[in-house]
Amino acid sequence: MKKVVIGLSGGVDSSVAAYLLKEQGYNVIGLFMKNWHDDSVTISEECPWLEDSNDALIVAEKLGIPFQTVDLSVEYKERIVDYMFNEYEKGRTPNPDVLCNREIKFDVFLKIALQLGADFVATGHYCRKGILKNSEGSETYQLLSGIDSNKDQSYFLCQLSQEQLSKTLFPIGELTKPEVRKIAADNNLITADKKDSQGLCFIGKVRLPEFLQQKLKPKKGVIVEVASDIPHFQKPIPPFANLEEELAYFAEKPEYHLKDGKVVGEHQGAHYFTKGQRKGLDVGGTKEPLFVIDTDVVENVIYTGQGKNHPGLYRRTLFVSNEELHWVRPDLALKIDETMEVMARIRYRQALEKAKLYKVDSGLYVDFEKKQSAITEGQFVAWYSEDELIGSGVIS
Repeated sequence: MKKVVIGLSGGVDSSVAAYLLKEQGYNVIGLFMKNWHDDSVTISEECPWLEDSNDALIVAEKLGIPFQTVDLSVEYKERIVDYMFNEYEKGRTPNPDVLCNREIKFDVFLKIALQLGADFVATGHYCRKGILKNSEGSETYQLLSGIDSNKDQSYFLCQLSQEQLSKTLFPIGELTKPEVRKIAADNNLITADKKDSQGLCFIGKVRLPEFLQQKLKPKKGVIVEVASDIPHFQKPIPPFANLEEELAYFAEKPEYHLKDGKVVGEHQGAHYFTKGQRKGLDVGGTKEPLFVIDTDVVENVIYTGQGKNHPGLYRRTLFVSNEELHWVRPDLALKIDETMEVMARIRYRQALEKAKLYKVDSGLYVDFEKKQSAITEGQFVAWYSEDELIGSGVIS
């Protein structure tokens, strides 16, 4: 009998995943990961880990599977929290959920599971795994979108490797959320009606400024409103010597200066804000809401624009450096000067958009057919061929 270690989080998805594995005849062990100790920055009612671990224990007892808790808080702090602080300090916006899957669930946790003699690890993610048989007998693993397009979580797993996928099972990938809740209710699982957790992976819902203030001290600066008709947005497009020059031009992040707008307010630190953000600016009196179009952490200035159609929010092209480029399917990786038509997204729950990949010496350009709102440095772009996620990278 094959042994599977499942990450039981105390939510309905992992509970039903555990139930299904047991029904399929696997020898299942439930493991709860404790990754966070500091409750001072969590909005405690939202995601207390104690309640989650108790719910996970009750589910394990109901299913008759062994259960234990592992404390991964040291690794989590080093690999996720410290990385987040460093990125925010540089004015970039990391995605902790993607990192958490790459660094914790499918690395540290996977190694623990293998030490326990597991053949596989399993999670309650809404995605699927495909297996392609190669002519010489080896296998290539596919990361496929979940059947429930409203809950598809393949984006969060965009940094997984072939090795990690080979050891992973996604039991609920073929189901919709209502079907998962029904299975939980039919089997009297305590998590059947439990609300989905929100906020940072394993930390729960945090007040982000307070969370970041643990390391990044408040620093008063100004909020500048940039009009949508400044010359900066009216510049004629120059002639290009070649395609790479054109891509570099459209991928270039615009630079703003104080003279480009007027001071409309104050903030407590540019590193607490991210592109596209609307909440937390506390500036009134504008016809349309203000959105962050850029942050300058060196000068400690936030640049904003009125309305979600402000030209400062939109860009067509982004760049991923070779160091930050990852192919889930290395066999499909582009060589220099090669191109590929794909569907891509720059954030979870964003609809897939048509784009073209261009491989150059230093990395990869992702050129969207339509301009994208709030392309944010530090976030992940993921690209798909039909329903298969084949690669991803950190936006430079």
